[in-house]
Amino acid sequence: MSRLTLIVAGTFLASQVLLACASPAAPQPTAAPAAPAASAPAVATVGPYGAAPAATAGPAPTVVAASAPVTTATPATSTGTSAPVVQIAKDAKLGEILTDTRGMTLYRFANDAAGTSSCYDQCAQNWPPLLVTAGKPIGPAGLAGQLGVTTRKDGSKQATYNGVPLYHFAKDQKPGDTTGQNVGNVWFVVPEGN
Repeated sequence: MSRLTLIVAGTFLASQVLLACASPAAPQPTAAPAAPAASAPAVATVGPYGAAPAATAGPAPTVVAASAPVTTATPATSTGTSAPVVQIAKDAKLGEILTDTRGMTLYRFANDAAGTSSCYDQCAQNWPPLLVTAGKPIGPAGLAGQLGVTTRKDGSKQATYNGVPLYHFAKDQKPGDTTGQNVGNVWFVVPEGN
């Protein structure tokens, strides 16, 4: 190598070492604080490679079926006090009807025998039963009828109203929907007091 090439190469290397030593260290990413234990909305973070998947807090919900709404209700809160499983809603056309705690309409099946569900398999996919995980279901103060439970073939407990098993309709999309009313002339909303 020529002496000039060595001098140029040495100067270049020396300048790179000086730049590396003079530059402040790049800040290291710090860990995000732990998510609070209470349910919180999902938050997406953005890193150098785009958005990260949204983080969720709390346990994953139980899925009954891909097309069915969640139908499990627990009558006790974490503080041990009772919370309604069944509520009353006012419908402009149908009057006072029963709903679950999310405001989703509850239905009865005319083909059920007294206190016994006859809706299983595909029927239960379309008409998911209102299940109770523990204890007896309760309603709001002033509920005219009696709430109870019936045992399904798989051993799960389905809420009843005056002995009539209660169901959701998979095609109801939002609170207040009553698209299951009079389907097949055998499915009906549950009126309060009947």
